[in-house]
Amino acid sequence: MRDFTDDLRDVSRRLSEARGYLRVDELRARIAELEIEISRPDLWDDQDRAKRLNAEYANGKGDLDQYDKLAGDLEDAEVLHELAREVDDESQEPDIQSAIESISQRLDGLELRSLFTGEHDEVDCIVHINTKDGGVDAQDWSEVLLRMYSRWAERRGFDIEIDDVSPGTEAGIMSAEFTIKGRYAYGLMTSERGTHRLVRISPFDNQGRRQTSFSAVQVWPVMDDPDVEINESDIRMEVFRASGAGGQHVNKTSSAVRLIHEPTGLVASSQEERSQLQNREKAMNRLRAMVAAKIEEEHQAELDRIAGKQATVGWGSQIRSYVLQPYQMVKDLRTEVETSSVEAVLDGDLDRFMEGYLRWRRAGDQN
Repeated sequence: MRDFTDDLRDVSRRLSEARGYLRVDELRARIAELEIEISRPDLWDDQDRAKRLNAEYANGKGDLDQYDKLAGDLEDAEVLHELAREVDDESQEPDIQSAIESISQRLDGLELRSLFTGEHDEVDCIVHINTKDGGVDAQDWSEVLLRMYSRWAERRGFDIEIDDVSPGTEAGIMSAEFTIKGRYAYGLMTSERGTHRLVRISPFDNQGRRQTSFSAVQVWPVMDDPDVEINESDIRMEVFRASGAGGQHVNKTSSAVRLIHEPTGLVASSQEERSQLQNREKAMNRLRAMVAAKIEEEHQAELDRIAGKQATVGWGSQIRSYVLQPYQMVKDLRTEVETSSVEAVLDGDLDRFMEGYLRWRRAGDQN
């Protein structure tokens, strides 16, 4: 009879770590409080609060159920192993092995949660793509990035709302603003903040020369009630016709709104509502969240400077290269994560880069 003691001890250690980063004891107490809150008859008098509490309950209960299931399965495997060893029953080895592998695989997924160390990692996010150097090729590259993030969001079951797209002069787009909605959307998308570089044979060059293009990606967390005041005199508002498929009002009235915060240059847009007033309110909420996040980032950067810590790569710096010619390679310049499966990456296979970034970020936080 094979001795699985070391294997069981390893998954037990990992489960104990999960108990820590999930804060299981605190979570149980919070779930009990939430059960009382969401059962109140007046819960839906405040719909925003009701949605927030229900989402918190669903996420927390899901984490707790997953932990309890793992703990139960581990206990069953330990009991089976102990009984089988007592009678030297080799026939139980496949079941014990299978149980250990199953628990280990589920812990792999759970351990990703421990990498989300940022205050806002769990929330939705606002994303901007802006074309930089490279002319029409860069405009096309920005559109490729928009498609890449849309495919990635679909793969993860996230919702994506296109808030604003400015078309390119000949092809592609000049810029895009969109919102990704899903648990840990912001935490995952922080890995994409920076300049993305594409090297390829230009489809727009009659001589077939190699072209290098640059597009910049910025990401902000969606905050429910950002504690920041913005002076109306600092805002320039532009209105335009909503674009996109569906909706009978599309392209008929100038109901879409774009707000530019003059002191910071930040831009927030909304076109999903039917009235200009509603779109302005949505855009204003997004703008407040973006300004609040910028203030937090500047404060943290100053603390890091005082502490002598090396700053992480800013959004204006090159973070990743996508090379299609003369060879095929996608490489993250911060984490050294790379792959030759360029087409898969451009089709939304980004998880390896995002997880690599989160591990790199945590290692930097611990230094």
